[in-house]
Amino acid sequence: MTPGSKALGSRQHVDVALPLPLFRTFTYRIEGAVPPAGTRVLVPFRRKERVGWVLGPGDPQGIKGIRSVLDVLETRPSVPQDLLELAHWMAHYYVAPVGLVLRSMLPSVLSDSSRDLVRLVPEAKREAAATLPGRALTVLAALREREGAIRVGPLRKGLDMGSIWPEIRRLRDAGLLEHWTEPPPLPSVQTRRVVHLRRRIPDLALRDELFGRAHRQRECFELLESAGGSRQLNVLLQEDGFSRSVVGGLDEKGLVELVDEEVMRDPFGGPPPGPPPRFDLTPAQDEAVKALLGALDEEHPAPFLLQGVTGSGKTQVYIRLLRQVVEDRGGSAIVLVPEISLTPQTVSRFRAWFGDRVAVLHSALSQGERYDQWRQIRSGEKRVVVGARSALFAPLPRLGAIVVDEEHDSSYKQSETPRYNARDVAVVRARMTGAICVLGSATPSLESWRNVARKKFRRLLLPERVGGRPLPPVEIIDLRGFREGAGGSSGERDQPRAAQGSGGGGKEGSGRGGTILTPPLVEAVSDRLRRGEQSILLLNRRGYSSFIQCMACGEVQECPHCSVSLTFHRRRRKLLCHHCRHEQGVPERCPGCGDHDLSYRGLGTEQVERVVGETFPRARIARMDVDTTSGKWSHTEILDRVGRGEVDILLGTQMIAKGLDFPGVTLVGVVNADTGLHLPDFRASERTFQLLSQVAGRAGRGDRGGKVLIQTALPGHYAVKAAITHDYEGFARREMEERRAPAYPPEVRLVNVVVSSPDPELAAQGAEGAMAWLRARLSSLGGGAELVGPAPSPIERLHGRWRWHLFLRGGGVGAVTRLLRGLLEDPPLPAGDVRLVVDRDPVALL
Repeated sequence: MTPGSKALGSRQHVDVALPLPLFRTFTYRIEGAVPPAGTRVLVPFRRKERVGWVLGPGDPQGIKGIRSVLDVLETRPSVPQDLLELAHWMAHYYVAPVGLVLRSMLPSVLSDSSRDLVRLVPEAKREAAATLPGRALTVLAALREREGAIRVGPLRKGLDMGSIWPEIRRLRDAGLLEHWTEPPPLPSVQTRRVVHLRRRIPDLALRDELFGRAHRQRECFELLESAGGSRQLNVLLQEDGFSRSVVGGLDEKGLVELVDEEVMRDPFGGPPPGPPPRFDLTPAQDEAVKALLGALDEEHPAPFLLQGVTGSGKTQVYIRLLRQVVEDRGGSAIVLVPEISLTPQTVSRFRAWFGDRVAVLHSALSQGERYDQWRQIRSGEKRVVVGARSALFAPLPRLGAIVVDEEHDSSYKQSETPRYNARDVAVVRARMTGAICVLGSATPSLESWRNVARKKFRRLLLPERVGGRPLPPVEIIDLRGFREGAGGSSGERDQPRAAQGSGGGGKEGSGRGGTILTPPLVEAVSDRLRRGEQSILLLNRRGYSSFIQCMACGEVQECPHCSVSLTFHRRRRKLLCHHCRHEQGVPERCPGCGDHDLSYRGLGTEQVERVVGETFPRARIARMDVDTTSGKWSHTEILDRVGRGEVDILLGTQMIAKGLDFPGVTLVGVVNADTGLHLPDFRASERTFQLLSQVAGRAGRGDRGGKVLIQTALPGHYAVKAAITHDYEGFARREMEERRAPAYPPEVRLVNVVVSSPDPELAAQGAEGAMAWLRARLSSLGGGAELVGPAPSPIERLHGRWRWHLFLRGGGVGAVTRLLRGLLEDPPLPAGDVRLVVDRDPVALL
């Protein structure tokens, strides 16, 4: 029993945090042994039962009608002391209820009360029930009528007795009953029906003859090609929108076969890695490793920024550090990656060195897999955790190192409460536990760059690629000249009809790339195909066409719930909203004026795939974006094919731009560098520079060198010019000048306050009320604090809610926290459905 437990036992009350949007905790009475802080308990709340976490002793003074804890759900706290301390810090800094913070740290099953089961102890003696009260006997009799385990919820409903937890606890204490919480069951289906291509048709003339007017069969066939030659049948039918007759027609033509495949539940999604590669450190790597190992003996080591050009071997530095922490010192470590697409390669590298001691945590795991991994981590069986944002909360004992790879990436920011940035919280957790924190990037965030300048971080520099390989030369293709010469953008009108034809001819490079693939880029790809090398093409926009516009009246098809245009997805024959996922059919005529002259405008990866296929009909192409990676192991399957040399051209969105290491890639082409450059967000230029620099780094990582071609209509923009010369510091200096007036992070701290409502008038009134409330208290923040707004958000309507926002710049950290807490606890909002959200340190303002 802990010291805190002794005081708690004398009071017989506990303070419990519940996963609710309430800035308060709740006091409950407890009987028997007092659990330590971080333990899950089941408590009554209103008319329901909820799982909460004990925070410490409860104070019953002034509270009437205190209710009792129904059950203590574990003998060992699910939230260890260091994570509980971190949760309190996050709740304070990000102004979030501590119960919601704790829920975000744990597998969802641990905050779900529906997984509680009970059963009679087989050898229980009947005389033990002689002294039980009547209600307990009723529960006991109900259990004796049933065989095996039963969930508490259905048992309670069948008895119609209200809460039966006191009776369950009494029966358990009498040795008559067992109670436990189980993880979600694994899927009952052990096999999956998969459609495989039986043969390929590189000749487009033969393809036209074979399919004729069977356009849907052709679309399905081409989708299977882009997906690597196979796809689950239910995905084809349910998500891709093809009918069973379309698949059957392909089967009758001998083009596909349907087979049953076993469902794999391996959380790693791949074969065991081979032996670890042998490597010698470069002088710069050696200096970095020495600095990191030297810091292991410091009581509170400062965070490190490992800034290394792409291909400089940052991962080898991480591995040397973790070997010292895990193997030589018996500690544990966390490695964060921003994208699920990076997880397979990263996990493979670390498993090669640490074997079965590696765990993986990310959103693609099933609930059961995540829970199993979590239990193995907590038990100490797994000592290296690799994963995305939430892997930061792995309950590792003796944490010695935290690595945040690609630390600049915006994916580390949580979009829901608590709105934390995993990079920043990693620094805090490392400080609390005395672990080393390493932030790695070729293009660090300006926040980290500023922290180095202010001596808060220590910088380790890897200025050259491993093996002395040069960074790839980068050339600019000015789209303005090609568009003028071509007389307009290719494929803007009647794209669905054009997409059904071949247009590619039979020779490599004979298809007309138009302004989507300019002649220099077509020639460069053709050259790589002739030499048996691989190419990567990037366009950071999915779908086929960005929007559909009526040429008669100018109306654009917009989402009925969001202030954005609907994106045309050709294979699904749907218009989709990429924010709320609304979808609708493609109109035959303009819904506004009835005209048939509809223009399909803008460019997406799906259209690029069609143009690339027509231009290079014999090339093996794989597309990697949200639409092609919806399956559980889709990322792994596509990247494995690239690694085995089974893909000639990999095209996709930003998920292919960072962290991937394929020596066979000698060409990177950026189809349009301008897609995100002029978004109404202060980080637009920084994101563009980072994306261009990162994707350029995928080229030339092998012995054959590489080249990068960037198509842009803005060759003079400073972000593009800096990316051409791989000049991070030049870009950082210029961007910092841009953020001084008006001031934006990292020049000042920023808070984005968003008010939303289904009623646009209520949203505006709520924003004005919040602004007036803050303005009246602005003086409490000290000099330099500034309020800006309110104004409609750049995306004014999202998920059916109208949005207004305002900024709070500057102010002391503690004073701002107190102000925001007061705003959220009693928001000055009009009556009705009006919500207020506070986003501290936002990474985007859209």
